[in-house]
Amino acid sequence: MQHNKRHLALIGMMGTGKTTVGRAVSELLDMTWRDTDQELVAKWGCSVAEFFARYGEERFREEETAMLRACLEEQRLLLTTGGGIVLREQNRQLLSQWAYVVHLDAEPHEIIERLRRTEEERPLLRGDLSARVHAIYQARRDFYRFADLRVDTTGRAISDIAEEIARAWREHV
Repeated sequence: MQHNKRHLALIGMMGTGKTTVGRAVSELLDMTWRDTDQELVAKWGCSVAEFFARYGEERFREEETAMLRACLEEQRLLLTTGGGIVLREQNRQLLSQWAYVVHLDAEPHEIIERLRRTEEERPLLRGDLSARVHAIYQARRDFYRFADLRVDTTGRAISDIAEEIARAWREHV
């Protein structure tokens, strides 16, 4: 294992399955799992959408970076992140240095279908869901390219995706 890369991190756009896959991978590998968004919600006592409404995206991104740093200071984690964590160069560098990074990707049409159930909880999806997803997908896709591995989750079973990631992690360590 590369000396510093003691964590396994899942990144990707919202709706690609990071949380669901992360839970499954953590069970397969018997790794402690943390989700940056869930950690922030627990810290604040309010949802990400409520925090966005009160303080704005810039403050959210600052809090997100601080939480990422805190998580990376732990011994060994499976870490799932919010989709926009890669927007800051600092976060990409931290992840690249300290984690084996897996980019979960999916076709925009599948992301849209997955997000229909939770769009009211996601402040960046206000308005035309399809247009917003396509715009965010195009704007962010290059930010995910630093990942060590890309896994397409389109039309795949969670168990298959988790097995693929677990296999890659075992080869890494």
